[in-house]
This record gives sequence, C-alpha cells and structure tokens, in this order.
Amino acid sequence: MAKSASTREKWTLSFDAELKAFLVQLAKRRRTYPVALLEGLVKEKFNPYGHTDVKDSAAYVRMLRRRSRKQSDAAFLKEIRTWQRSASS
Repeated sequence: MAKSASTREKWTLSFDAELKAFLVQLAKRRRTYPVALLEGLVKEKFNPYGHTDVKDSAAYVRMLRRRSRKQSDAAFLKEIRTWQRSASS
C-alpha cells in the first residue's frame, strides 16, 4: 500500500534536558505543541526575510514602503535589486 502525500516523516532528536524543559515550558505558554514551536524557529532561521510566505506582493511592498518613508523610491529599488542579485548567486 502506498503512503499518502500528507503524512509527515518522523524524526528523533536528542536535546539537553534543560533546553528541552525550556522548550516545553515555552510551548505551553504559547499554547502550541513543542514540535510546532521548533518548526517555526527553524523556518524563521532559514527564511529570515519571510518573502516566500507573502501572499500579496504588492501589499507587502506597500507596507515596506510605509515603514521606510525616509528612504527615496530610487534608493529602495536599488536596495531590492542588490538583494536580488545577492540572493540569486
């Protein structure tokens, strides 16, 4: 019988006991599972910009522009182009 695509692969990780206790305590405070908390931390670490999670790119850029009104449009576009070149290499 074939596995369905929605099943997740299970991993076993070893943690320091104090780190594990802290993680479980933090997960309880946030009312989430420790695994979900770890997944969120790993996603944040490997995707610090969060641009791949953006659903509406135009609204995201508008929000970024509102945050940085002091910067000119040309400087903002130059910064984006520089970032794109560095991310693509």
